[in-house]
Amino acid sequence: MAETENDTQPQQSATQANGEAPAMPQIRPLAQYIKDMSFENALAQRGLTGQAQPEVSVQVALDAKKREGQEGQYEVTGKFTVRSKNKDSEDILFLLELEYGGIFHVSNVTDQQLHPFLLIEAPRLMFPYVRRIVSDVTHDGGFPPLNLEPIDFVKLYRQGLAQRAQAQQGQPAGTA
Repeated sequence: MAETENDTQPQQSATQANGEAPAMPQIRPLAQYIKDMSFENALAQRGLTGQAQPEVSVQVALDAKKREGQEGQYEVTGKFTVRSKNKDSEDILFLLELEYGGIFHVSNVTDQQLHPFLLIEAPRLMFPYVRRIVSDVTHDGGFPPLNLEPIDFVKLYRQGLAQRAQAQQGQPAGTA
């Protein structure tokens, strides 16, 4: 069977001009840290009354910025708000606000890929530590340890893009 130009096209785009495979995108954590954290045990402040049927909600906001004077280094910050309330009375049981940061060295990523790479891959690397902190703080605060469910950072990124697109069109987020 004869080869056509189309048959060889994928091979040519998968290699660089010198015949080597293109360098793979890389992200390397340099540091991770708690930027800010607060935990409020509203149940203990009000006093224990009856049985509580907890309902937990988690909100996540992500941000990334280039570190000035540091080639290839970016700071990624995740703001996690974990709120537990009583299903029956809607009373707040606890409120945990955690701002967690990481500094990452990124290489071999195009400008077009950088934004999603930072807001998907970096949080994915930080999440196990955030999960452990939330578990430890809720346990130390007098509640059963809360193990956060895995977060789909790709879905979260796409939702953020959709919200920004709606805001640019002048529509309130969440309406179509």
